[in-house]
Amino acid sequence: MWYKINNEPEVFTPSILIYPDRIKENIHRMINIAGDVSRLRPHVKTHKMAEVVRLQVKQNITKFKCATLTEMEMTAANGGTDILLAYPVLGPDIKKYFNIVKKYQQVKFSVLVDHVKSIADLTAEAQIQQQKVDVFIDIDNGMHRTGIEPEPAFELAQSISKNSWLNFSGLHIYDGHIHISDFKYREEQCENDFKAVDKLVQKLKVTGIEINELACGGTFTFPIHAKYTNRSLCPGTPVLWDAGYEKNIPDLDFLTAAVLAGRVISKPHGRVCFDLGHKTMASEMPHPRLKFLDLQVASVENQSEEHLVISTPDAEKLNPGDFVYAIPIHICPTIALQEQVYVVENNKVVGTWEVVARKRTF
Repeated sequence: MWYKINNEPEVFTPSILIYPDRIKENIHRMINIAGDVSRLRPHVKTHKMAEVVRLQVKQNITKFKCATLTEMEMTAANGGTDILLAYPVLGPDIKKYFNIVKKYQQVKFSVLVDHVKSIADLTAEAQIQQQKVDVFIDIDNGMHRTGIEPEPAFELAQSISKNSWLNFSGLHIYDGHIHISDFKYREEQCENDFKAVDKLVQKLKVTGIEINELACGGTFTFPIHAKYTNRSLCPGTPVLWDAGYEKNIPDLDFLTAAVLAGRVISKPHGRVCFDLGHKTMASEMPHPRLKFLDLQVASVENQSEEHLVISTPDAEKLNPGDFVYAIPIHICPTIALQEQVYVVENNKVVGTWEVVARKRTF
């Protein structure tokens, strides 16, 4: 029972239990898949914690990917030396970005662009700050969320190469639309969707535009991109893992390193109510939103802000105050709901880590 703690009476619930030894092992497994630690650019949006960044730096990971300015600054303050903000900077975010860049001058920062307007805004502020900006072009090869399609991206790259205030650092290709459980078919779609990117890469090379990095994939596809030595890899979830990926990507072998802790708070009409509401876990997907450990669930009857009611054949065994453990289906937004997490060593909670980068600054 690796997840059970022997000081349950001291632990507030609902909360998250974090297991550093399992995180270290997951980082090691990520490196083994990459083949070379220098190819990894893991995403910090999964954990948002300074201590996890430091654990990765201890295993010689220096490049990171972020989604927010707060994540970017936290990573820079804890050992990251090459940080990609994989999100457009717009409005007041632009000045904030430059402020962070100037604060951590020893760090190489870069940011995504996919539109001439964002390029113009960055350029205007770069001139004011007298500071060049390293940019990646965000490529849409099937996700249709952000990015520009490979064919028109060529003209965007040409304009950047002629811009004296921008340095073209490479291409960012996140294929998060690929959710196929079967590895063979996942690999086929990944490779098929990358063909247009390959054409763009060749076209840029022919015209003399240097591509320093191809930042590729996410958790579903980074082992596929790992076969190509010219690509860097951007997994996020493997550092903590969750029940959703465990079910949907059976070929990936990572350890659960984050567990939800809760308590029984009531037993209405033969059902069981826990303190595991929307404010504790990701709730953007259908039920079940968590996988209970040591507890059978017949059905989820209701979930609201502070409550989760289930029907279970184990109802008679449970009493108010009983401690329960569960694995979230989606760990990333679950972590973002926590101010701090409990740290478990040798089956005992020994302290807390702050979820520093869950906060926004404006």
